[in-house]
Amino acid sequence: MILVDLDASDDRPIYGQIADRVRFAVAGGVLRPGELVPSVRELSKQLVVNPNTVSRAYRDLQAEGLLEPVRGTGLQVAEGAVARCREARREHVRRRLRAAIEDAGRSGMDPAEVEAILREEWERGRNGRPAGAEGQGGGS
Repeated sequence: MILVDLDASDDRPIYGQIADRVRFAVAGGVLRPGELVPSVRELSKQLVVNPNTVSRAYRDLQAEGLLEPVRGTGLQVAEGAVARCREARREHVRRRLRAAIEDAGRSGMDPAEVEAILREEWERGRNGRPAGAEGQGGGS
């Protein structure tokens, strides 16, 4: 089972967040071609969201050719999905970084300072501590 976390502070619709998490799971090798994704009912229960929301995310992923139906079984990751999901992940990260860099530039930050922050946050993420965890009673 893939673990999907939703971000309440994210402006995107929940179905878009779910689709992105599935894309990232495929890109990261958590879900492999031919492997079944969790059922709509299973994932909606895990996320405590309406099943129609998960269904919409899955429909979008099918329309992109990333998921395909398996008769009588469910949906599986399509062949060739890994490369497309990795590219989608790169573009997602690139857009978010670009927005942060633009904010930093508008506020007059030095590029070296921005790079130092990126490295700090990268290490924090690699160590399992979510950003902003400091001052919340410990890590992880």
